Amino acid sequence: MLPVFFDIRFESPTAWFVLYVIGVLVVAYGAWAGWRSAQGPLDPKSGNHLPATQRDRSQRAVTYGVVFALFVRLAFYYALPPQAFLGQRGQGFPLHTYGLLLMTAFLVGAAVAGRLAEREWPGLEGKRKREQMQDLALWALVGAFIGSRILFMLVNWQDTVSAVPTLFENFPVRLLDWLFGGLVFYGGLLGAMATSYWYARKNDIPFLRLADVAIPCVSLGQAIGRLGCFSAGCCWGAPATGHVHWAVRFPGGTVARDILGRFTHTGSLAYQSEASDGRWVLESTGQIFHSPQPGAVRLSQWVAEHGTTLPLHPTQLYESIGQLLLFTLLVLARPYRRFHGEIFALWLMAYAVLRSTVELFRGDLERGTLHGLLESLGLVELASKVPLEAWYNLSTSQFISLGMFAAGATLMVRGRRGLHPLPPLPTALPSPA
Repeated sequence: MLPVFFDIRFESPTAWFVLYVIGVLVVAYGAWAGWRSAQGPLDPKSGNHLPATQRDRSQRAVTYGVVFALFVRLAFYYALPPQAFLGQRGQGFPLHTYGLLLMTAFLVGAAVAGRLAEREWPGLEGKRKREQMQDLALWALVGAFIGSRILFMLVNWQDTVSAVPTLFENFPVRLLDWLFGGLVFYGGLLGAMATSYWYARKNDIPFLRLADVAIPCVSLGQAIGRLGCFSAGCCWGAPATGHVHWAVRFPGGTVARDILGRFTHTGSLAYQSEASDGRWVLESTGQIFHSPQPGAVRLSQWVAEHGTTLPLHPTQLYESIGQLLLFTLLVLARPYRRFHGEIFALWLMAYAVLRSTVELFRGDLERGTLHGLLESLGLVELASKVPLEAWYNLSTSQFISLGMFAAGATLMVRGRRGLHPLPPLPTALPSPA
């Protein structure tokens, strides 16, 4: 497990100069990309975009250049020390394994979705749809981030509200930390679905047909992304007993190293959580208690002495394997679907079952549970009747899974009632252009 894959620091004037040059090149590339990708207005007769004028290209180049410049400015703020021009925090660029794998998941998922779209719509229309899938991927990424962040703040509502008064203490840094904090997959999924529906309506694409193409790639991306969760030590599992031979220990800051074997002083999220956990644990069984018990030790004391977490279920790997299998099965099932939306419906039901099952082995209370919800509503006495470790202490994700399964089942029933033959798909993916 590598919370930090590699750490790049900028501690000398020479390193600062190199970063400035890279920043200028990034802004220049952004402006060039905007100029190159500019399109003219949409021709209502043909349904295609007219050739871009000089003004269209200039406006697009300026817009892209400004956006890239803002990101470069933000990067300078975090990477460079206070004595450097435009610097402040001096954190460098720690390449977190989580972020690298998320980026890989996005790129792979978008590429495969484009190929599947080209297979779904034959001829020139397929090539056009492949390009539209690339555009949709960017929009869906924005929607996924917004939805993921909103659901995280709702699940952790008390922490969200308590952080608001501190936003102006070191503005805009506090605001950025608040906005770019924790994320929740289900929130991202709902945000991406809403964005995809808007994009499909805007571009006159049947949404259910689009969903059949795109949804298997969500599982492919999630199979890769959960490996990032495993590296960072987030979304961790409950303590595992001795017969679980594949149990894992997530490192603390004194143990974690990067790819070159250097100490990073960045512990896993699982370790950070258990290091502040005041509950008691029986090491031989992994059973958690809320009061002292014979043979039990404080969880925070145990992890401080060992430098790692307790042996935990690798729930990230459980879901990663399940998502990879789900992707494979859905792609194989696509040629046999009987109505548009069937693959989407199958995914909704299958993933709801997969996620609810994995949640049974989760140990991170931060994800939100029924117990925590009752406490946040002030129903302390009722919350005490739902112990944290009880099987019926459903998590937020399990509640959402119930709704997802119902939605998938409803879509399946309605689709089968209105069955009509679909044209067969090609037996092989088209060769790259």
